[in-house]
Amino acid sequence: MTIVYTIVIAFVLSFVLGVLLGIFKKAFYVPVDPLIENIRSVLPGGNCGGCGFPGCDGFASACAKKLAPVDGCTAGGASTVQKIAKIMGENASFDQKVAVIACAGSNEYSAVKGEYIGIKSCAAAKQSINGTKMCSWACIGFGDCVNVCKFGAISIKEDGIAHVDEEKCTGCGVCVVECPQKIISRVSVSKKGVRVNCSNRSQNKPAIIKNCKRGCIKCGKCERICTKNAIHIVDGLPVVDYELCTACGDCVPECPTKVLSLV
Repeated sequence: MTIVYTIVIAFVLSFVLGVLLGIFKKAFYVPVDPLIENIRSVLPGGNCGGCGFPGCDGFASACAKKLAPVDGCTAGGASTVQKIAKIMGENASFDQKVAVIACAGSNEYSAVKGEYIGIKSCAAAKQSINGTKMCSWACIGFGDCVNVCKFGAISIKEDGIAHVDEEKCTGCGVCVVECPQKIISRVSVSKKGVRVNCSNRSQNKPAIIKNCKRGCIKCGKCERICTKNAIHIVDGLPVVDYELCTACGDCVPECPTKVLSLV
C-alpha cells in the first residue's frame, strides 16, 4: 500500500504543478513582436555572433527595431539577406566574404623557439612567450580560431598552421577577433586577385630570412612589376587594391620568398 500511496501522491503533485505552470504561463505571458518572429524564422540558427549581437534572437530583435542592417547576418548568406529584406520591405545586396589567414610560416619554413609545454592555446602562448615561432607574426597553430568557428571551416593541418575551407566559411568574422596574432582578415569572394600570405611587418631583412623562408623581405619587387599600380608596400607589407588588380598574376612568380598567391 505504501508504494500505491507514493504513486498516487506523485501523480497528484505532478497534476497540480502542471496546472499551476499553465496558469503562470498565461498570467505572465509577454507577447512577441511578430516581425521579430518572422525574421528569426529565416535565420540559420548558428548563433555565431558574427552580426555583433548575442545570437540569432538578439539580431532578429535588433533588426526588427532597425538597430541592425538587413544584411547583418553573414552566416546566412545572400538568400537569408534577401528574405530579411523582403520581410522588412527593403532592398538589399550582399557581399559574401571569407576568412583569409595571412601566414605561410608552416613547420617546414618557419623556425620554432623550442618545445612549448604551456597551455595549448594561441592566446596563452602569445601572452607567455610571444608565440611559439621565431617570427612574432606567425600562426601559432594551437587552433583558437578552430575552436570558435561554428561552421567547421578552419583546421590546423600537419604543416602546423591554420587553413580555411572557403566552401564552409560564412565570413562571420568571429575568428578574426579571436586570433591573438591578428593575421586573419575577411576578403570578398568577388574580389579575385593576389593575396599576401605574410603578416611580418619587421624591417629587419636578415632576421626575416633567418626566421621564415616564406616571410616578406620588403624588396618591393611586386610593387615595381605591377603595371596596374595595384600593389603598394604599406607599413612593411604589400597591400593589394582589388579595384585595380586584374589577377594577371605577373607578380606572383617574381616574389623571391613566394609570399604571393593568386586566387
